Amino acid sequence: SAVLTSRSTRSDEDKAFGWDAWGPWSDCSRTCGGGASYSLRRCLNIRHCEGRNIRYKTCSNVDCPPEAGDFRDQQCSAHNDMKHQGQSYEWIPVYSDPDNPCALKCQAWGTSLIVELSPKVLDGTRCNPDTLNMCISGICQVVGCDRQLGSKTKEDNCGICAGDGSTCRLVRGQAKSHVSPEKLEDTVIAVPYGSRHVKITVKGPAHLYIESKTLQGRKEEHNLNTVGSYDIENTTVEFQKSSDKEILKIQGPLGADFIIKVIDSVVQFIFYQPISHQWRETDFYPCTVTCGGGYQLSSAECIDVRSGRVVPEHYCKYYPENKKPKPKLQECNMDHCPSSDGFKQLAIYDHFQPLPRWETNPWTACSMSCGGGVQKRSVSCIEENVYGEINQVEEWKCMYALKPLLVETCNLFECPKWRAMEWSPCTVTCGRGLRYRVVLCIDHRGQHTGGCNPLLKPYIKEECTVPIPCHKTKEKLPVEAKIPWIKQAQELLEPRAESEEPT
Repeated sequence: SAVLTSRSTRSDEDKAFGWDAWGPWSDCSRTCGGGASYSLRRCLNIRHCEGRNIRYKTCSNVDCPPEAGDFRDQQCSAHNDMKHQGQSYEWIPVYSDPDNPCALKCQAWGTSLIVELSPKVLDGTRCNPDTLNMCISGICQVVGCDRQLGSKTKEDNCGICAGDGSTCRLVRGQAKSHVSPEKLEDTVIAVPYGSRHVKITVKGPAHLYIESKTLQGRKEEHNLNTVGSYDIENTTVEFQKSSDKEILKIQGPLGADFIIKVIDSVVQFIFYQPISHQWRETDFYPCTVTCGGGYQLSSAECIDVRSGRVVPEHYCKYYPENKKPKPKLQECNMDHCPSSDGFKQLAIYDHFQPLPRWETNPWTACSMSCGGGVQKRSVSCIEENVYGEINQVEEWKCMYALKPLLVETCNLFECPKWRAMEWSPCTVTCGRGLRYRVVLCIDHRGQHTGGCNPLLKPYIKEECTVPIPCHKTKEKLPVEAKIPWIKQAQELLEPRAESEEPT
């Protein structure tokens, strides 16, 4: 980060509260591994100075080489030449003191003597080995995985700072080894290079072994006999053991493939395995023309994360978490061609001139004649080469433009419906008779049409009763009135008889 060296400028806020400008940053307290630097400011008016006169920032946020050793260990060993109560000791650090993690507490080697050799460790010392939090002026300060003071940014389970967990996958389960007379042990689970948060539990009296295999092919077998921490291929392995089980804990990341072997037993395992193959965007391909304006595309290739080599695409498609990046397109060589040339000079590798484009085939017939249906079509990506030949190509080359719809709705208007007119007067003047009505098939525009379901057609006649008694005793049945309306209704219906059949 930048070092402030000028005291000549003061912000309005500083002036308002009586402060002078901040001074330059101090040298970093460490040269590697994360240290602290401070800056001071002077109070110009003691009655109006609110806030602190010192501020801190992290610095030297690069990992130390392995031979540099632990920073807290260095501070303890610096007291080896000093006598404590008249006796010299070799001091080793005491970590993770819950009461005061920023005091320098050391233990005399080979004894149980623990002494606080300093009330404060040096600025930049980790509060405990498992976090990035650091001690500054004797106080443990929060440090995020982005190495910034006060940051709450954390690594995801894959070890990516502020990641979303998409670069690894959780593997968990239970396995039982089956041993044959020819085999004294059996491979139970393989934990690949780069895995994190590993926990292996072996239940029963069985004993586990670890076979490590580095990326260079070197194999080595490790027999963990005593409880404690082991360093295997630059990986800290914590081994716990009781009468009925053995537990292996590895924070990770693993520096090699670990193959867990046990004699006939049940093994429970859980770990986060890195996705070993991922998509990587390529650089832009060369421009399609040398002048006059062309375009260039990028693509994506599948790489083996461990080796960095490009591998066939099906390796990346194995992981559903992997989303292939869409190709990008940009203009290039937009300068005008020389006037003597007259044409754009096509590059010899040009296979994409002019721009690839989507081509649509005709829509299929709508699945419904009314009431809402769907119709489909096929879409392909085509390109024209320098000879004017059109060929179908991979769809990714057209992805710079929105892909046309493959399915759309159609015939959303309502289907024809039966509409019944008003009933006629009853055909008798007394007693029981009949009445009629016209029933028409009407479309969404209100026009008389066909296509209505004949099974749903309302009745065109029904019985009716006139509440007047008939006094003619000679006629047992009422006489129908010969009114013009009936004839008119029949004439209206007859021409439509055929068109009302369903289509």
